[in-house]
Amino acid sequence: MRLHGYFRSSAAWRLRIALALKGLAREDVFVHLRRGEQRAPAHLARNPQGLVPVLELDDGTMLTQSLAILDWLEETHPAPSILPEGAIERARARAFALAIACEIHPVQNLRVLNRLRREAGFDDAGVAAWARETNAEGLAACEALVADRPGGFLFAGRPTIAEICLVPQLGNARRFGVDVARFSRLLAAEAAALALPAFAEAAPERQPDAE
Repeated sequence: MRLHGYFRSSAAWRLRIALALKGLAREDVFVHLRRGEQRAPAHLARNPQGLVPVLELDDGTMLTQSLAILDWLEETHPAPSILPEGAIERARARAFALAIACEIHPVQNLRVLNRLRREAGFDDAGVAAWARETNAEGLAACEALVADRPGGFLFAGRPTIAEICLVPQLGNARRFGVDVARFSRLLAAEAAALALPAFAEAAPERQPDAE
């Protein structure tokens, strides 16, 4: 499989983690978002949205949207699972992941931040404040969702889709200057995850295209 992504993309980061957790090999294809390579005709042929990641399967099939790809990985490579046991816990883990992937991440991604500059006249300080507040508010809600859960991992005795989405989002939050110290439950889950090679090796600074 070929993973078309960018070292700092949190959506591509999720897939690096999941592929490693499931022991699946990948070839990386780098799409430099800040240089606009996602809008090149070759990439738009892979994903008309002009986004990463794209997972290109051995037969040439192109899969887009990180959470849909996580579902495909779970259906086609079910062990080890990235979902907890039981329908209720699976729904809660998915809800947590969606709170990040649908409510926090899209509002602070590069495309939105560039539009704020271009169409709303935000300067760099205003853009940074927007991203910082978006992350802080969203993560505060995520902290409340799991505040009563003991232990390290959030929904099982192993990492699930929740940690796969959480770790990259905490990375984004720090990059935008969020003081994450108050999110003690999220930090405990992050620490448990980063103790595993699949998470540690997926970090942006460990990728060949890191800058």
